[in-house]
Amino acid sequence: MEWLQLAALAIMQGLTEFLPISSSAHLILPSQLLGWPDQGLAFDVAVHVGSLTAVILYFRRDLRDISYAWLRQVGGGAATVESRLAWFLAAATVPVGLAGLLFDAFIETHLRSVSVIAGTTIVFAVLLGWADKKGARTGNMASLTLGTALLVGLAQALALIPGTSRSGITMTAGLALGLDRQSAARFSFLLAIPVIILSGGYKALQLTAAHAAPWGDLFLGAALSALTAWCCIRFFLAIIDRIGMMPFVWYRLLMGILLLVFLANGA
Repeated sequence: MEWLQLAALAIMQGLTEFLPISSSAHLILPSQLLGWPDQGLAFDVAVHVGSLTAVILYFRRDLRDISYAWLRQVGGGAATVESRLAWFLAAATVPVGLAGLLFDAFIETHLRSVSVIAGTTIVFAVLLGWADKKGARTGNMASLTLGTALLVGLAQALALIPGTSRSGITMTAGLALGLDRQSAARFSFLLAIPVIILSGGYKALQLTAAHAAPWGDLFLGAALSALTAWCCIRFFLAIIDRIGMMPFVWYRLLMGILLLVFLANGA
């Protein structure tokens, strides 16, 4: 893989994994629009490992508190906000896991196209804007319920369709269900951890032991993805209360329109 392609795709993965603009779309489109060769499954796994590393490091204290609280509850202690959050994250992960097992082959065969990405980019941009404007934004992590977590998890299953954006659809659902922006974003980011582990593990199983991996490219891709993802999470949480979701909505709408123009000119 050329160094420019490697760096561009790794940085793109790190930036778009946690912004509500769809990382899968940005990783699929370069090969289709720019004629770049497919980056390969091993590289996809590597950059997702980078994103996973970033979100675990950023939320390491939260994860520590959640883990300790869950273990205390399992051991007979009282339920707390943190221990309930552990159960909510597990429950919200189930729908996307089941949907992936059932529909992964169909999605890979029929839905990884520019036309699908253009449509989902626009449709889910409108939904994100609506949720940000109309949501009550009064709920927080402490008021999160199992029902809310499950609904966010069901929405997350739609992110298997390229262009939807996992972070985008989970934030949309959280906002629509009354969470404030910070809580919707933080729950989305925490929910990314089991999802990336599951999807990355599934992809890793598809790699054969005999596959000659370009380890230098993979380590560099993972490092670039991790660095950009960590910065993205930090600055997103710092500014989201001030700017809201509309800059991302407009970006998605513009991207979707440009893709439609590309399709029209190519027809």
